[in-house]
Amino acid sequence: MNIPNLLSMLRIILIPLFIILLLPARKESVCIWPFVVFALASITDFLDGYIARSTNQVTKVGKLLDPIADKILIASALIFLVQLQRVSAWIVVVMIAREFAVTGIRAMASAEGVVIPADRLGKYKMGAQITAILMLLLNNHFFFLDWHVLGTIAIWVAMLLALLSAVQYSIRFARAMDFS
Repeated sequence: MNIPNLLSMLRIILIPLFIILLLPARKESVCIWPFVVFALASITDFLDGYIARSTNQVTKVGKLLDPIADKILIASALIFLVQLQRVSAWIVVVMIAREFAVTGIRAMASAEGVVIPADRLGKYKMGAQITAILMLLLNNHFFFLDWHVLGTIAIWVAMLLALLSAVQYSIRFARAMDFS
């Protein structure tokens, strides 16, 4: 167990706390404590990857743990945002379906001995998702900005990046498998 893997584990541990803090939330409420926990979990996502790459501590456990932690964190937040009526369910379905599709593509490629690594577009998608979720947790007018409107714009950007990234993974998979 190295520091990057411990940070991924911390992110997984923070997910139930995030959910517990969101349970009493209402459509119109500002979710400060869930915001803080989600922000902390998001920071661990950045740190674990940065530390693993910069100190050459990339492990097989980390390669499995990090994306699982990311997907559970993001899916949990998006599902609760649907419950709070801050994002449309169909957008969340598209984004979660993309995760299943890309995971499936990467698994099929891996079964054939081909590695399709995460790409820059996927990282931008993750950044847009985190930004959107944080804004939508703040909701309405807070600190003189309409966070709901900004979060809605950010979630649309995240969804578009998710779709573009899925297409990019599909093309890379087809080329790697020589389906083109």
